[in-house]
Amino acid sequence: MIKNNKYKKPNNVAAKKRAAEHTKNIKQQLNETTATGLIDGVFVFTEPLSIADFSKKIGKPITEIVKYFFAHGVMLNQNAILNESQIGELALEFGFDFKKEEVLTKENIFEQLQVEDNPEDLTPRAPIVTIMGHVDHGKTTLLDSMRNSNVVDGEAGGITQAIGAYQVKNKATNKSITFIDTPGHEAFTEMRSRGANATDIVILIVAADDGVKPQTEEAIDHAKQANVPIIVFVNKTDKPGADPEKVKVELMNYGLVAEEFGGDIPFIFGSAKQKIGLEELQETILLIADVLDLKANAKKFASGVVLEAHLDKAKGPVASILVQAGTLNMRDVLVAGPTFGAIKDIENANGLKITSAGPSKPVVIFGLNSVPNAGDKFLVMNDEKMARSIAEAQAEKQLAAERMTKQSFTLDSIKNHIDEGELKSINVIVKADTQGSVEALKGSLMKIDVDGVKINVIRASVGAISNSDITLAAAGQAIIYGFNVRPTANVRNKADEDGVDIRLHTIIYKVIEELEAAAKGMLDPIIEEKVLGQAEVRALFRHSAIGTIAGFHVVDGVIARNSKVRILRDGVVIYTGEISSLKHQKEDIKEAKISSEGGLTIKNFNDLKEGDVIEAYKTEEVSAY
Repeated sequence: MIKNNKYKKPNNVAAKKRAAEHTKNIKQQLNETTATGLIDGVFVFTEPLSIADFSKKIGKPITEIVKYFFAHGVMLNQNAILNESQIGELALEFGFDFKKEEVLTKENIFEQLQVEDNPEDLTPRAPIVTIMGHVDHGKTTLLDSMRNSNVVDGEAGGITQAIGAYQVKNKATNKSITFIDTPGHEAFTEMRSRGANATDIVILIVAADDGVKPQTEEAIDHAKQANVPIIVFVNKTDKPGADPEKVKVELMNYGLVAEEFGGDIPFIFGSAKQKIGLEELQETILLIADVLDLKANAKKFASGVVLEAHLDKAKGPVASILVQAGTLNMRDVLVAGPTFGAIKDIENANGLKITSAGPSKPVVIFGLNSVPNAGDKFLVMNDEKMARSIAEAQAEKQLAAERMTKQSFTLDSIKNHIDEGELKSINVIVKADTQGSVEALKGSLMKIDVDGVKINVIRASVGAISNSDITLAAAGQAIIYGFNVRPTANVRNKADEDGVDIRLHTIIYKVIEELEAAAKGMLDPIIEEKVLGQAEVRALFRHSAIGTIAGFHVVDGVIARNSKVRILRDGVVIYTGEISSLKHQKEDIKEAKISSEGGLTIKNFNDLKEGDVIEAYKTEEVSAY
């Protein structure tokens, strides 16, 4: 245990040499990367590209690519990111062969980095176990009994609200077992899924007096998807009305067949509260771990996954991580998704400061430059410049993925929107105490299914509710939901002044219930779009202060100064916005009628070309009666 923060990394020549070789190996693999593009008539794919970048690589106009997708029922613009299958499809369409190369880049380093282990360096490691099951079936109580601590009493509503990881030592064998405690309520489906993906064994806990419930079914799905061994712990067998055998029969319907029935699933009957069956459970875990022959190389640089992260006012970004391979040391420089930093402190699951952590160890680290995302992979680099550049590349990758999600619309989804008479949006800002809670709450809100109403999360982040959040909420007519956070008096006063509604909760499903009730009480107006007119761009003029001025000729209807407009190029919409200025010769005008000419500018858009069509339109509410 470290008594203070004056720890200094030992001046170890061998350690420095390993660090240099590690960095050199990564740099060499990065330098061997083949660039995506045409090579001797073959399009070599190594990473996703935007439509604009792809068009440059193959020497084809952007409009041809946009038209191709439009003809196949997909509307994309030049900034849309194309994946491997889309690029392969386009390459063949334009007469090129297609080839994919798996190469290392800063964007895919967590998936593609190859660091070979010598068999003699591999040593046994503790099994990583995830506990899953329905809410209130006793997951946290099970851990509580094993750890002889009291986690349950400190949880809001008695429900686990964040991923925690703990290590327990079996008294009989002196071997360690790492447990990941995942939340059981359906709102945490995504968090539970991440837990399964970072585990060796899953314990499915089912209450003997309650049987299989909806979250039990979800847990089974995630455990099967993780493709790991499953142990069923039938809990609360000491309670009146308990029927353990009924649970065994119920689970057969989900493909979990007990060993005595010819299956491969161990069933253990017990009581977490009364500490019955716990020794048998640990023995079963260690037996399966021996069969799996779990090993890891503790000599190399650490890698693993972020389980939980939050921002501490005094300590800054704090991350709970699971070391899956290698050894993590104080002062190590690591990159975790879009974040990086040198480790200032390491704490074990009991809050004690330690100097290092080997495979299967859950620890808390301090020193990252920002809060990582729960589920992000981490990798020790010990080269701050490289760590920074990789983190930046990861951040750009995440932004590109978000941009692609926002910009891709299918004709089927557009038809659905029309059938529903335009979706009504409830804008929501989510602020929470941990990244895991942010993701879980955001994911749950997006799943709220009420006909004609859409929940739109316009901001979701870790930290206290700020004046910036109030400003955004006022502009976007949004409700602010604070989860385990509270606004200051100044922030509350600003919210009152701006008419912003702040809702504060400590139980996630209460937020869901409240929003569902609000959504069901909303009525949707019928919105109708009316085209006002079209004008053709006949000439272009560049002005350093104003931007691009389009000389136009009205070919149909009227172009009004206050109307909305869309720019069509070869029949494809490339931009939607507003008119910034409308003139005839040098005079401002309110509208330009058919056959008239003039000049106009489009707000925040200068990429006009001769032949573009400017279509003016407006939307208006129509009575449903």
